[in-house]
Amino acid sequence: MNRTKKWAMTGALAALIALTAGCSSGGQYVDGTYEGTGKGASSDIKVSVEVKDEKIASIEVVEQKETQSMLDATIETTIPEIIEKQTTEGVDALSGASGSSGGVIEAVSKALETAKK
Repeated sequence: MNRTKKWAMTGALAALIALTAGCSSGGQYVDGTYEGTGKGASSDIKVSVEVKDEKIASIEVVEQKETQSMLDATIETTIPEIIEKQTTEGVDALSGASGSSGGVIEAVSKALETAKK
């Protein structure tokens, strides 16, 4: 490999490292409690997101008029996935409860927007 290509590769690698250095999943939120609202299948869904130690600690549905079984499935599946991933990115709506889970995902996303550093 000639010298110019080596320098170009080194520069590209340095740029990549610099861009990804701040992309860790921890420490991206300011501690506090944040609320957000999303559109569910039957109603608006309001959530409360608690951030502790700069991470999502809990998510609670505080207002909704969804079918209870759909909401229960969302609470059991979607909310733990968001907490585990520390983001709503890459969390898909739950099959069979896509309206409720999509509303929760949207509401949490809105809450987290205000919680970002």
